[in-house]
Amino acid sequence: MANLINLEQVSKSFGIKPLLDSVSLGVEEGERIGVVGLNGGGKTTMLEVLAGLEPPDSGRVSRVGGLRMAVVTQRGSLAPGATVGEVVLGPLDVAHHEWAGDARIRSILTGIGIDNLGGAGGGESALDVKVDGLSGGERRRVALAAALVQDLDLLVLDEPTNHLDVEGVQWLAEHLVSRRSALVVVTHDRWFLDTVANRTWEVVGGKVESYEGGYNDWIFARAERSRQGDASEERRRNLARKELAWLRRGAPARTSKPKYRIEAAEALIANVPPPRDSVALASFAQRRLGTVVVELEDARLETPDGRVLVNDLTWRLAPGERVGLVGVNGSGKTTLLRTLAGEIEPASGKRIQGQTVRIGWLRQELDDLPTDMRVLEAVKDVAERITLGDKEISAGQLAERLGFTPARQRTPVGDLSGGERRRLQLTRVLMAEPNVLLLDEPTNDLDIDTLQQLEDLLDGWAGTMVVISHDRYLVERICDTTWALFGDGKLTNLPRGIEEYLERRARMGDGGAPSVASTAAGASTAKKNRDGAADRAARKELSRLERSVAKLDDREARLHVQLAEAATDPDRLQKLDAELKQVIAEKETTEERWMELAAELE
Repeated sequence: MANLINLEQVSKSFGIKPLLDSVSLGVEEGERIGVVGLNGGGKTTMLEVLAGLEPPDSGRVSRVGGLRMAVVTQRGSLAPGATVGEVVLGPLDVAHHEWAGDARIRSILTGIGIDNLGGAGGGESALDVKVDGLSGGERRRVALAAALVQDLDLLVLDEPTNHLDVEGVQWLAEHLVSRRSALVVVTHDRWFLDTVANRTWEVVGGKVESYEGGYNDWIFARAERSRQGDASEERRRNLARKELAWLRRGAPARTSKPKYRIEAAEALIANVPPPRDSVALASFAQRRLGTVVVELEDARLETPDGRVLVNDLTWRLAPGERVGLVGVNGSGKTTLLRTLAGEIEPASGKRIQGQTVRIGWLRQELDDLPTDMRVLEAVKDVAERITLGDKEISAGQLAERLGFTPARQRTPVGDLSGGERRRLQLTRVLMAEPNVLLLDEPTNDLDIDTLQQLEDLLDGWAGTMVVISHDRYLVERICDTTWALFGDGKLTNLPRGIEEYLERRARMGDGGAPSVASTAAGASTAKKNRDGAADRAARKELSRLERSVAKLDDREARLHVQLAEAATDPDRLQKLDAELKQVIAEKETTEERWMELAAELE
């Protein structure tokens, strides 16, 4: 397949910091690439150079002639005074009756939530809403819809899942997989990355490392690579091993690695314990919290204009309980969290809080940070040292675990990026040593490495936790139970978690709007139409190839032993060396064929 864009020896710096250093890479037709890396490490810069929004300092960027490309970045702007319809449908240059009769365009407007913008009740009236009055999240959805409705060769997206709910994230993933266009997407949403990407780029140290597959494959490759790292990387290795262990213990991973490689991974993690001992943590939490944590009795929650969100709710949080809270936008998730925190009172009923409860609340807003302090001062302003699990750590150590190097800890808070401010906000919440944590969209603006560090910290944290997040990977990873607000005035327990939430939402059908199930069916039509006989034949060949590789591995191992034994026999050494090269070449050819078949079956 032809490359749509090529970067050749591209370098780019801001100030004295090199973000890209002699990077060469390309985007092929139909390729779906997920971009990961630390905040401030150059992901967005690489995206903007790729898309032509920023010129490189040196090197060359070439694009195929007539390339149809749309770019949605975090700093994109919408035309002042324009309506939603003008922004979204403007690039198509179509009349109302034309787009209204196009099922594809209608499904995109519904799937991305355009028909609910600005309080509008229907698709046409929502398109008449002025973009000037929309929130930041709504403006991002409008820009995303404007890109998705177009017929393109390449889509370039920067954190598209921010401001989408769980259902919206699933719809977007299925839509992108069903498109023929190539995709380059920066994302910290690991479920989304694993579902969408067939290649992962990691931007690290000015370079771009390329891996086949999505998040599971990237974690596998990092764990494999980390075995060969030096002692200073010990903590990173342990985190990679722990993450891989969790992935393999859960539902079967969507990984393109053959079985013989998965077995190697499982050997690597054979002695890794489960991420947390839930029974021990709950017991310790009860000693810290007592029997009463936070309780709502016969509570009714309302919006400021009197709309009932939840009615007649009795909910008792238990010591050590870890709750994931999901629901459509506007269903009352944040209002419920604010009520649990005691910031607002229920319209009726009562809230009860245990005497020993100390609440730590991570809000979506970043307006509670002392901008006149430096990072370490802002952390020490809460506490100098804390006990986390069975370890005591200092303010500087916790800040470093959440991504602030000793040098960066001297930075004024006012000079931090949005992602760094989010990390500082989280550090300050944890430094207060709460025994009840309320987290409202904690993954917003956090990179994957920081998310892994956060999950590792929370694995040893003994307390009660309620998490609102559109990141289903995080919810499944750190929470033990899942509850949902479906907009029916009730809080519903979901024994099977987010999968059950999506199934129920699909059955509800959203008042005639295309459901998740129907969009999923549309996205997978091509797979269902595969010829059954060809499919079975491909799987049979996959099994044969795996057996062949295992045999070639054995032959290679035996030849290495024979080479060592023949160290003093030059003639035999020469013959064995030639045989070894032949075995290695045959093994590489077999593995390449395996990868081709696996890609076809996916």
